[in-house]
Amino acid sequence: MPNEIELVLGCQRNDPRAQAAFYNLYKGRLLGICRRYARTVMEAEDIFQEAFIKVFNKIQDLQKPESVEYWVKSLVIRTAIDHYRQNSNERQFVDYHVLEDTSNADISAISQLGHEEIVSLINELSDGYRMVVNLYLIDGYEHNEIAKILGISEGTSKSQLSRAKVHLRRKLIEMGVTV
Repeated sequence: MPNEIELVLGCQRNDPRAQAAFYNLYKGRLLGICRRYARTVMEAEDIFQEAFIKVFNKIQDLQKPESVEYWVKSLVIRTAIDHYRQNSNERQFVDYHVLEDTSNADISAISQLGHEEIVSLINELSDGYRMVVNLYLIDGYEHNEIAKILGISEGTSKSQLSRAKVHLRRKLIEMGVTV
């Protein structure tokens, strides 16, 4: 089986076999990312397909094939956020200057749950909260980066994370998970 760099080079040459292998290599991981940002499996699949169309249309622009994993993941996350923006009827962004500090230890209780339970819990959050939780806690973006990506203030990003943690903590307690 060719390595990722060989697959990228094959995709850049529009080789159908390389494209199929590349798609299959990333499908599981990237569909999982889409699932975290989407409300339903069908919506996640739509985001995934849209993202892969972008991947194949833009792969010619990838200068460093060795950074393909980061590049593809970033493109999928941006596609999911674009999907959210296009389909968001109601935005719940509120800017708060003073935030309640909640510990990241509160979220560690989630490690007691399975993948589907975690996705389900996150999907119960409002769209704004869900986006910030995914970007900050799971994908590792900083609040200033999230603010730019979502077009909100840094304070709003922090506020939404804080409120999402409170909501998640409440849900975990209801489920009987030790927080």
